[in-house]
Amino acid sequence: MTERWTVLKVLRWTTDYLNEKGVDSPRLDAELLIGEALHKDRVGLYLCYDQPLQPEELTQIRQLVARRAKREPLQYIVGHTEFWSLPFKVAPGVLIPRGDTEILVEEALRLLEEQPCAGQTVLDVGTGSGAIAVSLAHSCPDLLVEAVDLQSEALSQAQANAELNDVAERVSFRQQDMAELTGGPYRLVVSNPPYIREDEMADLMPEVRDHEPVVALQAGADGLVCYRLLCEQAIKLLLPGGWLLVEVGAGQADDVARLMADHGLTATCTREDYNGIARVVGGQAPSAAGKES
Repeated sequence: MTERWTVLKVLRWTTDYLNEKGVDSPRLDAELLIGEALHKDRVGLYLCYDQPLQPEELTQIRQLVARRAKREPLQYIVGHTEFWSLPFKVAPGVLIPRGDTEILVEEALRLLEEQPCAGQTVLDVGTGSGAIAVSLAHSCPDLLVEAVDLQSEALSQAQANAELNDVAERVSFRQQDMAELTGGPYRLVVSNPPYIREDEMADLMPEVRDHEPVVALQAGADGLVCYRLLCEQAIKLLLPGGWLLVEVGAGQADDVARLMADHGLTATCTREDYNGIARVVGGQAPSAAGKES
């Protein structure tokens, strides 16, 4: 007699299997993968635990689970994720938005609220999926955002996410090298640049090391290459009193603050994430009065 597989039985089996494969959150991932195959959210799964699955449904679930067992990121498998409570499309070749980066968005919004400047523009450098640019535009109905990235596939995905979240009219995208930034002057320049040292790459989780784009992760022997580029260009990009605001890796905050100071910015803003790690560093361009003195 053919074995009867219900939603609950498949969920339990998948959870155990992913746990054996070293997946960090096997139960959650199992729920999301099965939900993707059945076109149900997690609540929907709970409401149909006793539902028997059809052969074609089991086949699709097996295919998704096999990919996750090889440590392919869940977000690439399902093709979407959530950031800033907004939906974002994600695909291989573009960095997956992470919750830590929401701290950068929070700080950017705080600075914009403290110094409201109608009609002025924010620059997002290395926009990737567009998570920062889209989230800022969505949170500030009058804000204009320019977003740049070197990778054309990232720009295509970011444009799609701007359209998905109804901010495409206020976010513009262009292909540009971080080493040769143009435009402005801007009230605020934000960036979550690559910041992982070369010798750290081998120790990353397989989901990151083997699947996410190296160009969006690695930043030279000390992890500070991109911060140097941003700090060298900050004064020419910013309005007087404008801010450069960046996400940093664990242990990098002091070095990045020093780079900002060395290039004429006052590093006056450091923000910890919810694990107590200094995650965001900001530096302010001199005011007009300061430049004249």
